[in-house]
Amino acid sequence: MDSAQAAPEKGANYPAPSFGHIRAEQVGAVLHITLNRPEARNAMSLQMVAELQQALQAAEATAGSEGAVRVVVLRGAGGHFCAGADLKDMAGARMRSMQREAGAPDPIAEVNAAFGRLCVAYAQTPLAVVAVLEGTVMGGGFGLACVADVALADESASFRLPETSLGVVPAQIAPFLVERLGYSQAKRLAVTGGRLDAAAAHRMGLVHELCSADDLPQTLNRVLSDILACAPGALAATKALMQQARFSPAADLVEQAAAVFAHSAQSAEGLEGMTAFIQKRKPTWAVT
Repeated sequence: MDSAQAAPEKGANYPAPSFGHIRAEQVGAVLHITLNRPEARNAMSLQMVAELQQALQAAEATAGSEGAVRVVVLRGAGGHFCAGADLKDMAGARMRSMQREAGAPDPIAEVNAAFGRLCVAYAQTPLAVVAVLEGTVMGGGFGLACVADVALADESASFRLPETSLGVVPAQIAPFLVERLGYSQAKRLAVTGGRLDAAAAHRMGLVHELCSADDLPQTLNRVLSDILACAPGALAATKALMQQARFSPAADLVEQAAAVFAHSAQSAEGLEGMTAFIQKRKPTWAVT
């Protein structure tokens, strides 16, 4: 049984809301979220977007408690990660847009913004986010892959950025494409309706580790073990500081970074980490 299918350990703190388009289960400090519309290659419906937001918010709410979630793993059911937006939802939004009164909000823009808020939430969460990429990784699924802190893929993964070939714009994922791939590569993929196999995605840096389907569970477990050896508070503070560093010159962050470091060094985590190092033992937060 791989880690994504294991039964939640006793004492798990995740409240496990009832979902229809995703599955969410906590195993120790890891919350496994599975996009669960295999009949549609996990196309992202409005319901799925809302449920992904709810799942993350519930996970974040466990912070500081016993059995708290520290890592979120995203993957898809049925051998595919995500085929992008649900076209039925988009067709419905287009119909509502045509019928709306003058000055009323545009339903198409609202649908698009909802997905954008989802990407921002996963990009800015203090929890570590790992994406497990298999089969189709398209459109919005491509965007979620770019948002993840760690992206793992098996050799079946096939990446596509089809928006411009369909006459639309990869509007909400564009900032994350540029962040992950750089301006030149992101622009190239956007203007060519980009297609990438798993090996090309790995060479480009979209995927951090590439392995066979048989090795994927072991690779995921190793990555989770590495993450869970890190202090959760320090991990969250580091992610927040790196977010700022993307937009600020290093010289402008010297004082703030020093304050963040001083706070962490004097925190319970910092004291435990240094004590454990001196005593040649694992710190209390490290999961074996």
